[in-house]
Amino acid sequence: MIARSVHHVSLSVSDLERSRAFYEGILGLSPIPRPDLGVRGIWYGAGSAEIHLIVTPAGADVGRTPGSNNPVAPHLAFAIDDWQKARDALEARGLAVLAPGAASGQMWVQDPDGYVIELIAPRLA
Repeated sequence: MIARSVHHVSLSVSDLERSRAFYEGILGLSPIPRPDLGVRGIWYGAGSAEIHLIVTPAGADVGRTPGSNNPVAPHLAFAIDDWQKARDALEARGLAVLAPGAASGQMWVQDPDGYVIELIAPRLA
């Protein structure tokens, strides 16, 4: 096997402070050290992986995010402990949550730039 594990996921963002409010204030991620790369950004630790947010340089073509909260669109998923508490917290912050029900253990939201974020808890037996 060539790939052993996920090291990081990199996302292009348009407004770093708005993204920080989401990833830190809502998801609860903590920043980790980041070298000066000549572009603005922030890195977060997420278990053994990292999330790299990079401010899109003017004129850079970084593609588009999905037009809606769609679970079959490319997305990244974070493990959560309590489905109901997570859903309540997201809705309290005014986020639109796509959630088929606690038994599935899954729900989806979009970050400020439109990336689909899945939150997944262990399935109930």
